Formats: sequence, structure tokens, C-alpha cells
Amino acid sequence: MGAQNGKDLLIKVDLTGDGQFETMAGLRATRVSFNAEQVDVTTLESQGGWRELLAGAGVKSANISGSGVFRDAATDERARQIFFDGETPDFQVIIPDFGTVAGRFQVTSIEYAGSHNGEATYEVALASAGALDFTPVPVA
Repeated sequence: MGAQNGKDLLIKVDLTGDGQFETMAGLRATRVSFNAEQVDVTTLESQGGWRELLAGAGVKSANISGSGVFRDAATDERARQIFFDGETPDFQVIIPDFGTVAGRFQVTSIEYAGSHNGEATYEVALASAGALDFTPVPVA
């Protein structure tokens, strides 16, 4: 896999709950992270005193963040609605030449900023709220 264009990493939200996904407009930067907690099962009998981890245990999670400018009233309004209503709707994250991650996320923060001689900006953070599905890009 070669270098990828950052603008192709997209965060999409189900606007109405009917499976119609729209890109969160105005995002200039996005970040996706996947995490898995470690479950340490090291004992005095662990070989050479090396830590041992329990395979398949621990909580898995994903976090998404993005920042950008206001461009699309529908997706901006939907992000605010999700936050204030405490919803966990379906999202899709398109990772170029890698695949699509899909599942429920909660908007954990929205920040707004602006200066008198610049555009209004926002930052949004999401946390996974259930199992995620991954669909890889087919290998050509």
C-alpha cells in the first residue's frame, strides 16, 4: 500500500437512521485509533520473569476525532443533535486502500472556535459504543 491522500479518510454519519450515510462536511483533519486493554496474567512462574498477556481478553474500543470548518448545515446539526440527545447512531469511517469501519459511536465532545479575522471552526470526538465491523478494500 502506497502513500494515501489524507482527504480521502472520511467520517460518515447516518443522518436519519435509515442507513443513508453522509460525510461530515467541512472536516480538514481526521484521526482514527483502535485500542485493546491488556489483561496481565504474569505470575512468579512466568518464563524468565516476562510479562504474559491473556489473549482475546480486555475491552476493545475505537476513537475518532476530526476538525474543520462549517460547510453543511445538515451534518453540523446532526452532530449537535447526537451530542445533546446522547444518541449512538451508526457511523462509517472510510480508510483509503484499507477498508471501512462501521458501527455505533457516541459524540463525546464538540468544540467550537473562531477569531475575528478567520473562519469559525469545530472539533468533534467520537467513542465506539458497541461492536464494530470492518470491510476490507478488495485486493486488485
